[in-house]
Amino acid sequence: MQEQNSEFEFRGINHLALVCKDMERTVDFYTNILGMPLTKTIELPGNMGQHFFFDIGKGDALAFFWFPDAPDAAPGVSAPNGMPGEGELASAHGSMNHVAFDVPAEKFEEYHAKLVAKGVHVTLIMNHDDSPRQVSKEVHEGTFMRSFYFRGPDGELLEFATWLRALRPDDVKHKPARSVDVERYRGLVPAGD
Repeated sequence: MQEQNSEFEFRGINHLALVCKDMERTVDFYTNILGMPLTKTIELPGNMGQHFFFDIGKGDALAFFWFPDAPDAAPGVSAPNGMPGEGELASAHGSMNHVAFDVPAEKFEEYHAKLVAKGVHVTLIMNHDDSPRQVSKEVHEGTFMRSFYFRGPDGELLEFATWLRALRPDDVKHKPARSVDVERYRGLVPAGD
C-alpha cells in the first residue's frame, strides 16, 4: 500500500506543456496518429503564439505551446538524442526527458502494432524488471511494467507504458544520487568511497 501525501491532495497530472515548431503538424500527429481529442485552443496575447490542449484521459491533458520566435530543438540537451535500446537517453538538468502514457495491459501489444501500421518508428517492447539489465525478453513474475518508445513530430520522446502489478514498499530500495556522485557513476571512484 502506498503512503498517502499528508501535505497536498494530488489527483494526477493536470497537464504537461511542451513546445512545438508547427502547431498544425502537432495537432495532426496527436489527433490523427494517437487519437487524442483536441480540447482547448488559446491564442496568446500580443501575438506571442498559441497554447493547445489534448485529452490524455482521466481529466489529464498534454499541452503544446507554439512560439513564433522559439529557439530550435537541441537534441541531447532539451530532449534525449536517442530512444532506450537505440541511443543515448540522457538530457539536460531541468529538461523533460519523455512523456509516458498509461495504456491498458490487455491492449498493449495491439497499440504497438497500430503505431507500426501507421508508419511510426517504435522501439521493441521492453519488459521492465529488477534484473541487472532491468529488462527481459519475456514477461515473468518479476516484470512490473511493459513499455515501448517513439517520437512525436518535434522529436519529443513518448512512451506507452502499462503497470503489471501494484508497486510495494520494497520497490523503493536505492539511495538517491547526489551531484557529487558523478565520478562514482562514471566509474572514476569506487562505489564505497
